[in-house]
Amino acid sequence: MLQPVAGQKIISETRMQIPFFDVDSLNIVWHGNYCKYFEVARCELLDKIGYDYTTMRDTGFAFPIVEMKIKYILPLRFQQNVLVRVELLEWEHRLKCDYKILDAETLAVHTTATSIQAAVALGDQHLQLVCPSVFTDKVAQYQMKLAEGALQ
Repeated sequence: MLQPVAGQKIISETRMQIPFFDVDSLNIVWHGNYCKYFEVARCELLDKIGYDYTTMRDTGFAFPIVEMKIKYILPLRFQQNVLVRVELLEWEHRLKCDYKILDAETLAVHTTATSIQAAVALGDQHLQLVCPSVFTDKVAQYQMKLAEGALQ
């Protein structure tokens, strides 16, 4: 198993504009849609690492969300340009991600959140007490590339 590189944060940033179908009659994003924005950002982060949801399935694992906490600070509005930042905080025993949704122009924080995912073996549906090495090795490889300056 590869060892993680100390100090190499794994962060992704997704830019998006709030679409009309996500807002209510006051042009404010319905609270349940925030989870969708976190998912889009998390998918991009996992793509960067090289272990997306298709790869998870193909290697015999699923990582369902087991906990999510969201703090709504300022409302998001129709056509607002935002940045959704996600950082992978933990990956040895579970995936813990930290999120921030910021206004793309002012960088004001509108929402913060964390999510926790646990590895489950698809064959027997057993919860894994540690993340599979196929995932943790991808994280370590990505961190090594960051440390070498091979990634922007």
